[in-house]
Amino acid sequence: MKKASPAGYRVGTLREFANWTKQVVREPAAARDVPKQWFDSEETARKTAADQISAEAMVKLLSPGNLAVLNAIRQHKPASVRALAALTGRKEASLSRTLKRFADLGIVGFQNGPHRTRIPALIAHRVHLDIDLTGHHSAVAVDVPR
Repeated sequence: MKKASPAGYRVGTLREFANWTKQVVREPAAARDVPKQWFDSEETARKTAADQISAEAMVKLLSPGNLAVLNAIRQHKPASVRALAALTGRKEASLSRTLKRFADLGIVGFQNGPHRTRIPALIAHRVHLDIDLTGHHSAVAVDVPR
């Protein structure tokens, strides 16, 4: 398999996906902790994620409180979601939901830490909103540094 993305999807070829699927049929535990979405490239994955959220929803997601969370990740590099919750004063469950939305969009990723902790990391530093004032063709793009 090519690689697992911190954004909750996997990039690989159709053959790799077919081989993985056969492995899961033989050994269902192989599917544990593996992203359920597969794409042929990072570019396709980012475009799909951006297409799944409206510009209005992105504006709501980028609230001042959520931007403070992203800034805390950037500045403090917390060792876990629990540490980030303590830094930001947010409840851990609420923060986890927000971080999952950011991860689905490729803005935040997670690394595995000790004792099953998840370490949040900022992946993207810019989001572009192209808002059609007639409401028909708005778009969201997330810039991930290479």
